[in-house]
Amino acid sequence: MSVNAYARAQQVAATPRSTEYRLMSEITGEMIAARDAGLAGVQLAPALHRNRQAWTIFRNECALPGNGLPEDLRAGIISLGLWVEKYTSLVITGRDTIDELITVNRAVIDGLANANGGAAG
Repeated sequence: MSVNAYARAQQVAATPRSTEYRLMSEITGEMIAARDAGLAGVQLAPALHRNRQAWTIFRNECALPGNGLPEDLRAGIISLGLWVEKYTSLVITGRDTIDELITVNRAVIDGLANANGGAAG
C-alpha cells in the first residue's frame, strides 16, 4: 500500500475524536520530550506554541453557535483554553513549569480515549 493510499484511508477512517486524540498525544509527547531534555522557559517555545495553537482552535470551535457538543462541555473547553493561554505565558517566562500543561493535556487525552465507552476512534 502506498503512503498516499494509507493517508487517504486514515482520513476516511478518522473521526473528529480520534483526530483530536492523536493531535493532543503528539503535542503532549513533544512537551514531555522538551521537559525531559531539560528545556525551560523560552526554550520550550516550539512545544508551547503548538499546544497553544491547538487549544485556541478548540476554544474557538466551542464558541461557534453550531457546535454540537453539550453546552457545559463547550464552556469547560473554553475555560481550559483560556487557562492554557494564561499559564503558557507563565511557563515561557520561566515563572512556572510545563508540568501542569502536560497534566491537563493527559486528562483530555484520557477523556477522548474513554468517550462513549471506547478508545478514541
